[in-house]
Amino acid sequence: MTNSTVFNCSLIYLPQVGNRNGHITAVNNSIEIPFDIKRVFYLYDIPSGESRGAHAHKECHQFLVAVSGSFEVLLDDGLTKRQIMLNRPEIGLHILPGIWASEINFSAGALCLVLASHVYDELDYIRSYDEFLMYRK
Repeated sequence: MTNSTVFNCSLIYLPQVGNRNGHITAVNNSIEIPFDIKRVFYLYDIPSGESRGAHAHKECHQFLVAVSGSFEVLLDDGLTKRQIMLNRPEIGLHILPGIWASEINFSAGALCLVLASHVYDELDYIRSYDEFLMYRK
């Protein structure tokens, strides 16, 4: 059982330094990101219009950034759904445990960076939507 809602998932603006020669966006662990980062991975070469994710975590927090291109994140807490577009590398989405999340509508060449609060643990995943709904009760 969790009390997280889709409205507790928040967009976070990352510090950006730049000039006419380019930009740098930096992440300082636990300053901008509200958890200690234990795992980093990225999604790439996703065919345009395809989706990924479609699961929830019991304990793991995730922070998603569209480093290149764009995609949307469909959040679901079992009662309410919320769809968020990510298309700027200085803005990330904090997804709380207990929220079903699907990354959808990837643009061609999109790159999704994921920062996670836990190392990979298959037991932390809820991959069945029906099981998710039971977990939320």
